[in-house]
Amino acid sequence: MKPLLTERLTIRNWKETDRPLFHLIHSDEQVMTFYPFRRSRVESDEIFDTWRSEIAATGLGGFALALRDSGECIGYCGLKIPRIEPILPEGTVEIGWRLAPLFWGRGYATEAAERLLEYGFDTVRLPEIVSFAVAQNHRSTAVMNRLRLHRDHTGDFDHPRVPDTHPHLKRHVLYRLSAQDWQNRKRAG
Repeated sequence: MKPLLTERLTIRNWKETDRPLFHLIHSDEQVMTFYPFRRSRVESDEIFDTWRSEIAATGLGGFALALRDSGECIGYCGLKIPRIEPILPEGTVEIGWRLAPLFWGRGYATEAAERLLEYGFDTVRLPEIVSFAVAQNHRSTAVMNRLRLHRDHTGDFDHPRVPDTHPHLKRHVLYRLSAQDWQNRKRAG
């Protein structure tokens, strides 16, 4: 996949120089508030290599976000397969994001996700894109609402990979956007 551009961001595959930032966003207490695990550098590097390979092979994955003016990597936004069947059917594609705290509150996640919705629907031709988060993760659900994803109350679920030792992180809310809704939105301007 060639890099995608927004007004302020480049959405691209990961570079070796991005490894420290990648580890930060997978280990920082503030960033990982709604996740049960913090990743060691070794674990982070394994995920980094996997994501980089997936993007190269499929054009989907957790893409690096870099500031266009400086090239500085600030986090990720991605179109990924969550693999939590039967809660979400096989082949479901999820949009998600994670930024270093220094870059929170500036609209970068929304800007990147909007561009990836366009890529997912117009280029990859996905029939639907979903997003989900811990019910109390109001920062992420605010992004979902700004993206005009539709809340699916009937789809809320307890995440199967969240251990019982973290019951406050189990319940997830589900949002959806269909290709038809995307096309209707584009036609309406």
